Amino acid sequence: MTARRGYPAVDRFRVAAALLVVCIHTAPLASFSAAADFALKTLARLAVPFFFTATGFFLLGELVRPGLRPRTLSPGVRRFLKKTGVLYAACTVLYLPVTLYAGNFPVKNVLGELVRDAVLDGTFYHLWYLPAALLGVLVVCGLLRFLRPGAAAGVCGALYLAGLLGDSWYGLAKQLPALKAGYDALFGVMDYTRNGLFFAPAFLMLGALLAGFPARRRPRACLAGLGCSLALLFAEAFGLRALGWPRHDSMYLALVPCACFLFLCLLVPRGGDAPFLREFSMLVYVLHPMAIVGVRGAARVLHAREWLVENSLAHFAAVAAASCAAAWLLARLSQRRRWDGRSGTAPKPDLRRARAWAEVDLEAVARNAGALQGCMPAGCRLMAVVKADAYGHGAPAVAGRLWQAGVRAFAVATPEEGAQLRRCGITGEILVLGYADAARIRELRRWRLCQTVTDPAHARALARAAGRRPLPVHIAVDTGMHRLGTDAGAAPAVAEMLRLPGLEVRGLFTHLAVADSPAPEDAAFTRTQLDAFEALARKLRGAGYTLPPLHAQASCGILNQPQPDCGYARPGIALYGALSTAGCAARLHPVLAPALALRARVVSVRRVPPGEGAGYGLAFRARRSTRLAVVAIGYADGWPRAAGEGRGHVLLHGRRAPVVGRVCMDQLLVDATDTGAAVGDVATLIGADGPERITAEEAAEAAGTIANELLCRIGPACPAFICAEKTKAPRRCAHNAAGLFLASQ
Repeated sequence: MTARRGYPAVDRFRVAAALLVVCIHTAPLASFSAAADFALKTLARLAVPFFFTATGFFLLGELVRPGLRPRTLSPGVRRFLKKTGVLYAACTVLYLPVTLYAGNFPVKNVLGELVRDAVLDGTFYHLWYLPAALLGVLVVCGLLRFLRPGAAAGVCGALYLAGLLGDSWYGLAKQLPALKAGYDALFGVMDYTRNGLFFAPAFLMLGALLAGFPARRRPRACLAGLGCSLALLFAEAFGLRALGWPRHDSMYLALVPCACFLFLCLLVPRGGDAPFLREFSMLVYVLHPMAIVGVRGAARVLHAREWLVENSLAHFAAVAAASCAAAWLLARLSQRRRWDGRSGTAPKPDLRRARAWAEVDLEAVARNAGALQGCMPAGCRLMAVVKADAYGHGAPAVAGRLWQAGVRAFAVATPEEGAQLRRCGITGEILVLGYADAARIRELRRWRLCQTVTDPAHARALARAAGRRPLPVHIAVDTGMHRLGTDAGAAPAVAEMLRLPGLEVRGLFTHLAVADSPAPEDAAFTRTQLDAFEALARKLRGAGYTLPPLHAQASCGILNQPQPDCGYARPGIALYGALSTAGCAARLHPVLAPALALRARVVSVRRVPPGEGAGYGLAFRARRSTRLAVVAIGYADGWPRAAGEGRGHVLLHGRRAPVVGRVCMDQLLVDATDTGAAVGDVATLIGADGPERITAEEAAEAAGTIANELLCRIGPACPAFICAEKTKAPRRCAHNAAGLFLASQ
């Protein structure tokens, strides 16, 4: 997948597309010019293809990855089908009174017509989109199970052409008796070919291909392509109208390139996404027919039919305003309900009762991923390392936010960590970096995990256990770290693993030992490792092997050592806005924001006279009259015992205060004489307080360790809350938040 960061332009255009659908059903320019209204309606026909393309891009892109043959529906697809099905059922109930009032309820062959409407035509005139999305996704997933992406795209294109002859090009089909008879029989089963069988699959597949086979996007070329495609669309629409060929006007040949170039243009701006706009636009789409009914009813009551109905532009404006107001209100209520924890996904935490806690800023993680992506070579994908509970930040929540931002590859340490992500709905590639015995093959299969192969014996054992169904793996190569992996000089051994029939090799990787060191000899050693890895790749290619994606760079490797021949890069600690130590070398300097703050409550303040001791072993001796604050955090909460006795600091009221005495199991002592601290105040151990900041690297150095270890120790011990940046929402439990970020997809 190419998606790595958010696509704000896509989310914003959803609103414009929803309003274009309102244009189709209200004809804003009909009172002024039939030709102008038809032109606007033709432009508005782009809305639904855009929606389908976006669904394919974000939902189905991983299915077209080379070598992948999904045997079952992925959790993301199942969740989409369930969510859309529930929405469709709710909308059917909502519009049932209007259907009955309009006399559209079938009276003959009730069961057959109800099934046809529910599956193909929609239970109300605009609701056809929802069953089309459901059926179209099933069609595309079914095709990709048995066919390669190119062949599946060809079938979708053929279905679209067949639907085209029953829609805007119907006049051509009528001229051929056999075709006319076939379409007449078809229209006995369905009202239109604009449905999930003929229409939706083409654009869903288009979106999947744009995500699965990324190309370099040139904004000017995309805009030029969009302009030419729109010109062809208008020429086609007006030409067919002049000929009198359309039976309906939803499907045009030029819609396909129009949707393609439009989506490519919208993919160019990168940054944060807007989940609220996704929900808002869908609600506008769903509610606007109800707004039409309401506006017409208001016109009758107010005797304003001339202004609110017969004036088509005013009618459109009133319907759009009513739809947007209702959609905005419902979207805000829905968002607030989810954040308040009343939806059952997570409890609402009360920080007033917390003694020590970590605050996790998921938006900082997403921004860091984007900044690191900017340091990577073109075509290199980001594989987010979320092992050790995402370095203590909460793996489900972090992976969920990164998935929302477009990351489709993750790395964990154990199969258990991978299974946790799958249970939380994370799709895409999940690589187990650590060793897993071949006896765990069922577990690896069940959770669709990629396993690291450590050596030829391990590879043969996995291949035997896999049998006829190849197990996805990445091969580890030892280039000098001497941990896991096959020696880089043993090209025949690596070639043997590539040939094993029970393995599907999806990656080849090594690990750099001293990429974080600024010492010249260490930089030379890192270059030697990369040279050995690249030499192995050249030998294998020279022997006729087609290699999977290569990857060698972790956090400091990305910042220091370019690797042009790479398919992935594996940032870990840098994703969370830190480096292992403050002295890590860095050739590149992206702006990385710390994603975790650690805070604890002051529970006692007392005066200690000069000469008095305090704490275990009376390790602290007051040299002056000292205000000693007790902070409710200790080594049981992950704060190192070695960070006491004057080596570490906390922030109180924006000022540094030294940690004195020995750190206890659940408390520590702080010299708060110069801070004005009082019981109930918040002490910051990592993070910012006013102008001052203590970084994870600084805190780790005081404890004689690295930021990686410190953060990993804190995460499981302290309750972690999501910082709801840019909203008024309260914080949420980080470990239960992944579902919130995935639900909007």
